[in-house]
Parts: sequence; C-alpha cells; structure tokens
Amino acid sequence: MSALHTDAVGVLKVWAAPTAEQEKLRQEYLAHLAAHPDGVLKSCRAGHVTGSVLVVDPPRQRVLLTLHAKLRMWLQMGGHGEPDDSTLAAAALREGVEESGIEGLRLLVPRPVRLDRHATPCAWHLDVQYAAVAPEGAVAAISDESLDLRWFGYDEVADVADGSVLALLAATRALL
Repeated sequence: MSALHTDAVGVLKVWAAPTAEQEKLRQEYLAHLAAHPDGVLKSCRAGHVTGSVLVVDPPRQRVLLTLHAKLRMWLQMGGHGEPDDSTLAAAALREGVEESGIEGLRLLVPRPVRLDRHATPCAWHLDVQYAAVAPEGAVAAISDESLDLRWFGYDEVADVADGSVLALLAATRALL
C-alpha cells in the first residue's frame, strides 16, 4: 500500500466526526480503503478517496471558488491523489495551489473539516475536505481545470454553489 493510503486510513481512524452523518461517511471511507489497496488513486473504479481544500481569506470574509471545467459547478479546489502524494493534507494543498495559483496556502487546522461523498463522471469521490487560509495579498490565477476562478463573499456563496460547498463553508467558518 502507498504512503497516501496509509495516511488516509490513519487520518480517518482518528478524525472525530462532528455528526452521525459524518460518522457514517467516515466508516464507509474506512471500509472502502480496507477493501481497495488502490482506493486513493483515480485508477480505483469502485471510487476513490480525494482531497479538497476550501481557500478562505478571513480578513476579507471571502472564499475562492473554481468553476470546474468538467462539472460546470462552483466548487472548492481539489481532486485526485497522485502517486507522489504522501498525505491527504498535502494532496489537498497541492490541488489547492495548482487550481488557485496561490503559493503559500496553509491549512486552517491540520485535520479534515468534513467529508463528502459524491458521484463524478470518473467514479464516486470520497472527498476529504480541508480548509486553507490564503496569504495576505494573494492573487489567484486560473488553471486549465477551471472555466473561471473567483472570490465570493461568505454571504454570496449560497447564490452560486451547492449544498456541499455551503456545508464546507459553514464548518470552516465555525473554526475561524
């Protein structure tokens, strides 16, 4: 098993789910990883654990969202683990930097903020969601994976994003 798989199991084993629904997902993720040694890689057709990061700018009370090119939805940054990723947190931050163009992102807390399981064109994503703080003066740059990249005030997110992003934002704001 890869270092990423080992880390994912370790993270999920110790993560204290804040609700019964989140605990159910945590148990489903652990069962998936126990059944699939490749469960953190895109090659796992039964679904795969992914890492995402909601980029926030607390002083300006805003969040950076990407208009995903394939899904055509406003989402947090994130995606598939890579063979070189050693931890879920590092994979989420790597995705955040790649998709936002912002160097110097730092995790708000070292643990996941929440979990979200959703269907995508490639397979089920068992997403482990983190939150990251953008450095002062951060300038975002759109990537090839995005149709658009934009800062939204916390109160504007409900107008553009789905319930998963709203739940992630609410959980993140509770930590601020």
